[in-house]
Amino acid sequence: MSENLPGTSFLHPVPPIFPPSTSPLGDYEKAARGAFSSNTERGRASDLRVYASWCAEKGFAPLPALPTTIAAFVDTMAKTRAPATVSRYVSSIATAHRAIGHDWVANSLPVRMAKRRMYREKGRRQDQAQGLTWALRKRILKAAGNRLIDTRNRALLATAYDTLLRRSELTSLELADLSEKPGVSATVLVRRSKTDPLGDGAVAFLARDTLELVNEWIDRSGIRDGFLFRSLRSGVIGYRLDPSQVPRIYKAMARAAGLSARVVEGLSGHSTRVGPVQDMIAAGIGAPAIMQAGAWKSVLMVNRYGEQVEANYSGAAQLARAQKRL
Repeated sequence: MSENLPGTSFLHPVPPIFPPSTSPLGDYEKAARGAFSSNTERGRASDLRVYASWCAEKGFAPLPALPTTIAAFVDTMAKTRAPATVSRYVSSIATAHRAIGHDWVANSLPVRMAKRRMYREKGRRQDQAQGLTWALRKRILKAAGNRLIDTRNRALLATAYDTLLRRSELTSLELADLSEKPGVSATVLVRRSKTDPLGDGAVAFLARDTLELVNEWIDRSGIRDGFLFRSLRSGVIGYRLDPSQVPRIYKAMARAAGLSARVVEGLSGHSTRVGPVQDMIAAGIGAPAIMQAGAWKSVLMVNRYGEQVEANYSGAAQLARAQKRL
């Protein structure tokens, strides 16, 4: 059996699909268990299930796969999925192939050309989360109520803004990670993150006003150890706050503050990473310091998050100001 892809004359017979009991995908999932964060493991396993299911339907071997198999998968998925989703699928497939010494497959010419076709058709740009900027932060915090859950939510949002932590990192903070500098500020130890999966740890900054909100939550909740941000149901404090609740909390707070439906809908767990970057750029803070604050290894995401603000400092914007057209 061979793959029939238009415009390809270099195809080879496709090996039969592996029996489920001996599938290399299953072997990979077992070997990788515990090597990555739980979110990464779940996401990668989900991606590989989509891919394996498609391969089974077509009668193709999923691992190791021919380059044309992955290219055909990309072409098929691109019809109904967003480019970012398809790219994530390919990344997961590439990781599985690297695990068995077939690094080259997912970066082969047929796969690259399939992705290029997708981008030419749909573009590469992803929707960006609404930045939770300083102005929005002040408005949202001011509108929050005085219930125990409101106290927690204020502390959560303020901490997220100062630290730029991802939602799973934010909800993993423990009381013991907080180190106060009386009357000044504080720091929190981030034990592990997306860019630090092995747990070397990093220290993030908390401003004085954020520390006051955190201490208010600690005092009112009576928490003495363990996770800093806890679930709450009918006023009863539970275990660690589930990361999936973070964007829901932001949206609920924004609605209570009377923000527009467009702003509320745009808020996500990444909003407290996007907004501070925009504020830092507007304040003239350089890229190295911003990268350190957000734990980025390259300037790519800084530029991506800050492009709306940076446009206001472009040559065209400066010319408009000089011509008094603003």
